[in-house]
Amino acid sequence: MASAEQIKALFRSHISGDDSHFYSVAMQVAAHEAKLGHGKLAEELRDMLDAAKSHRPVAETKLVQLSKPRGELANLLSVSYPETRLVDMVLDDRTSTQLKRIVKEQRLFAKIREHGLAPRRKLLLIGRPGSGKTMTASALAGELGIPLFSVRLDSLITKFMGETAAKLRQVFDSIADVRGVYFFDEFDAIGSQRGLSNDVGEIRRVLNSFLQMIEHDHSNSLIIAATNHPEILDYALLRRFDDVLEYELPGPEQTSLLFAQRLAPYLPKTFNLDRVVGEARSLSYAELCRAVDESIKEAILHDEQCISEKMLVTMLHERKDMSARLNASNYTSPVKNGPKTKR
Repeated sequence: MASAEQIKALFRSHISGDDSHFYSVAMQVAAHEAKLGHGKLAEELRDMLDAAKSHRPVAETKLVQLSKPRGELANLLSVSYPETRLVDMVLDDRTSTQLKRIVKEQRLFAKIREHGLAPRRKLLLIGRPGSGKTMTASALAGELGIPLFSVRLDSLITKFMGETAAKLRQVFDSIADVRGVYFFDEFDAIGSQRGLSNDVGEIRRVLNSFLQMIEHDHSNSLIIAATNHPEILDYALLRRFDDVLEYELPGPEQTSLLFAQRLAPYLPKTFNLDRVVGEARSLSYAELCRAVDESIKEAILHDEQCISEKMLVTMLHERKDMSARLNASNYTSPVKNGPKTKR
């Protein structure tokens, strides 16, 4: 049976006319039923959803773009309008609670400001590649119905003195003018500690400019910075962020839920999720998703309706081997006495 949260999400999405969110939650309900062994019910639910989608008018599936960077900003910001929601993510309880609180504060920011307070809107996301940082930015934009602006660091950072800071000023002007989620990925490129041996003067100036701009920013936009290397961030940055979220590798519970959701149409009744979950240890969310997708493709190529435990385990081992070759295990946890997650 659907959980209380899923039932409420179904009602909210239907009342607001958010079809994409309704379909997403409904698919999760079907996946849950399949996990409980209610295969026939799960299949009927999926058939109903597929039929509903196929009869949906084309005009309703098109997203109306309300904002698009122009001029030089078009080279600094790429915009998207995500349909991702928090319910689409597999999160641990701590991170899920933090993100739901951020969304609630944003939805009620006017009420909060009536009391002289400010909602959380400057976030630092820490975690190894593939842990869900980018998807979090998309989910927050999707939940709030605002555009996601990804800052293009390759265009932002230049070798000419003062030019990068000037471009950064344009980004912050847009943050003030157009409400959205502004995402600085690989943030350590501009936020590394001043005084490092490989530091250059221009990057120090850019960091100083960023510190000043984020300090004086009081807009309604969300600023999200993400990094795989928190140990090299300048400590002066930490107090500028309202919240620091650390993304860890998925545990057995999150891994099992991810498998159940993504594999629901392809799981035979004899499939032992618990046995396979043990083979997924040390893999990130992105790596688990890739292993699942590769397993499904193998089944399709061999005209099979279901995937086998052996096939999924093989794909998980392939991801582990590739991860080792790419030295992904060199991710360093937050430096001791470094950023702490605010409660």
